[in-house]
Amino acid sequence: MENSSTYSSCAIVVTFNPEVPALLKLLGQLNKETDFIVVDNGSEKITQFEESVNIYSRCLQLIRLPENVGLAEALNIGIKETLARDYDFVFLFDQDSSLCDLYVERMLSAYNDVTALTSSKIAGLGPRIINPQSRQQTKFKLFNRVILRSDRFFCDSRQHYQADFLITSGTLLPLKYLAEIGLMKASYFIDNVDLEWCFRARSKGFELVGTDQAVLYHAIGERSDSPLVLKGVIAQHNPSRTYYSSRNRIHLYSVSYSPWGWKLRDCFRFFLKASWLFLSSPDRKLYWKNITAGIRDARSLS
Repeated sequence: MENSSTYSSCAIVVTFNPEVPALLKLLGQLNKETDFIVVDNGSEKITQFEESVNIYSRCLQLIRLPENVGLAEALNIGIKETLARDYDFVFLFDQDSSLCDLYVERMLSAYNDVTALTSSKIAGLGPRIINPQSRQQTKFKLFNRVILRSDRFFCDSRQHYQADFLITSGTLLPLKYLAEIGLMKASYFIDNVDLEWCFRARSKGFELVGTDQAVLYHAIGERSDSPLVLKGVIAQHNPSRTYYSSRNRIHLYSVSYSPWGWKLRDCFRFFLKASWLFLSSPDRKLYWKNITAGIRDARSLS
C-alpha cells in the first residue's frame, strides 16, 4: 500500500445557522491537515462568519446556497466539487464536531491498515464517536446479528471494527467508489441520510469499518434529561426534525437493501420514542402532527 501521506484529501463541512465558535474551532483543526470546502445551507447570518471562514489558507471555497436544500444535497454539492478537483478521499463533517489531534493523518493511516487486511472494497471508514456531553462512546454495530453485534473486530485486528452503519460526521470516503455506490439520497433532506447510504453500499458488496485510531467528539441529537436519551436508546430532536426522521425511516423499512435486523429493532425504537414524546413532551401536539405527517408522506419518497 502507498503511504498515507501520498493521498490527497478534502473535507466537506455543511453549515446551517452554526454556533460560530464551534464551527471555527473545527475549521481550524482541519486547516492544519487538509483542504476543505464549506457548503452553507442558506444561513440567515452568514455574514457573521463568512470572512472568518475564508481567511483559512486551506479553505478552497465557501459555497453559499440561497436556501436550505438539506444536508444530503449540500453534501452532494461538496462531494461533486472534490470529484472535479481529483482528490482521492473526502471527509464529511457536521458543523459542530471536534477532532482529536492529527485526525486526518490517523484516519488515512487507519484506511491503509484496513485495506492491507482484506481484499474487499472499503466504502467508508468511521472514527470512534464520543459524546462530549456524556463522554459516552458510540459502538460500531452490525444489524443482522442477534448477539455479539457491537464492536466486532475487523479481520482479527484490535483497533478496527466491522460496521453496517457509520454516522456522517467524521467519515472518510474513497472517492473512487462513489460512481458505483452513488451519492447521498437528496430526497431524504436530513435524517437517516447516512443510514440509507451505508445500507446501499453494503448491499453492493462494500465493507464499512470503524476504527479506534481516531476520535471524533460529536453529540447526536439535542440535550435532554430523558433517561432514554441519556442511555443512548434514542436521540432527542425538535418537532420539525421528527417529520424527516419519521418519514425517512418508514421509507427505509420498505427498501429491499435495509437489513432485517435494523428494521426489527428500529420499529421498536420508533414506537418507544414516539410513545415517550406523546406522553411526556409539552410539545406533544407538534410531535404528533409531524410524526403522523412523516409516516403519511413516506410513500411519496423516491
